[in-house]
Amino acid sequence: MTFLLSSKNVFEYLLEHGVCTQEQRESVQIEPKLAKNFNLLLTLSEGRQILVKQEPHNRDGKTAGEFLRERRIHQFFQQFSEVRYLQKWLPDVCHFDADHSIIVIEYLDDHRDLSDFYVKENAFPTAIATSIGTVLATIHQLTLNQQSYHNFLSHQPDSAEPASPQIPNLTLGLERIAPEVFGQVPIDGLRFFALYQRYDSLPQAIIALSQSFKPCCLTHNDLKLNNILLPNDWEAANNSSGDGKDLIHLRLIDWERANWGDPAFDLGSIIASYLGMWLGSLVASKSMAIEESLRLAMIPLDTIQPTLVALLRAYFAQFPEMLEYRPDFFRQVMQFAGLGLIQSILSMIQYQKTFGNTGVCMLQVAKTLLCRPQDSIPTVFGVAEAELTQTHLILA
Repeated sequence: MTFLLSSKNVFEYLLEHGVCTQEQRESVQIEPKLAKNFNLLLTLSEGRQILVKQEPHNRDGKTAGEFLRERRIHQFFQQFSEVRYLQKWLPDVCHFDADHSIIVIEYLDDHRDLSDFYVKENAFPTAIATSIGTVLATIHQLTLNQQSYHNFLSHQPDSAEPASPQIPNLTLGLERIAPEVFGQVPIDGLRFFALYQRYDSLPQAIIALSQSFKPCCLTHNDLKLNNILLPNDWEAANNSSGDGKDLIHLRLIDWERANWGDPAFDLGSIIASYLGMWLGSLVASKSMAIEESLRLAMIPLDTIQPTLVALLRAYFAQFPEMLEYRPDFFRQVMQFAGLGLIQSILSMIQYQKTFGNTGVCMLQVAKTLLCRPQDSIPTVFGVAEAELTQTHLILA
């Protein structure tokens, strides 16, 4: 029988596994947290907080195994001493239970996710983006084409041989409409599929992007603003990265989809997350042209552009050799950003059951990024590609 955590049994479970003590029982506070997994936040007597997460089980009592992937990532940084210092940018895991798909993480109550920070502060400091770009580039750079790392991360518990790199299905959810979709997708969602399939160039671009996917390093694969934690005192909390650079001590969380993957996917995903803030703030109506909606956004694109520029400059300043290794890298980053916007639309349809005028604008921007990636660079960043990628311009 599958063991399922609840507010009633979580403390006994933690007590049994040595995470909590009997003395903490009287004062413990338990709070459910909304998320795709079953999450409980426990506040203990001394002010310590821990987040207890259990992966959902299907009717057969099985899970997708995402927590096994997250555990493998933490084991990876423990296994290889030369990359162990990168752990400071990950959450602190204090317990893992593979049999019941449970993970316990030290909760950082003095941090908040970047999405919350940007919305509430209505500010986009470039120092934050610079740290994101540098941290991400460092992870990609240190693991690039390292066969021993690839073997470790690709290892299957029931096999002596490492698995081949898995090319993700980038068209998942975008296949041709079958009759059953009419019972699964709201009317607004059908409008999206009608628009998506109107342009042959759009699905063709996604198929081509999938075929060009090049797994070559460790990638997070779910890098969005709410998966990046920022210290509340970030302005005073810069920490040395070990190579003379001062970086904000960010935490990249939710490594459940991490794997040996394509670094362009990570970089495109975070760009899509920033663009989503701009597009999500649009003033959109059926009577208003898309160009006018984009111009009247509550968070204008030119407000976000300095942050996007700082992100890309920091990435390429740290990892300039990527452009030599992959001359088409920046073009694919832009395409993955477009794909990220389409995936955001699919999430809106699935969870919010809506695809309105904002979604139409988002789809139009995604189409431009996917089908005309090179032309979209100066529009998105406000500067020419050379000003983002050429080291002598970055450091000037």
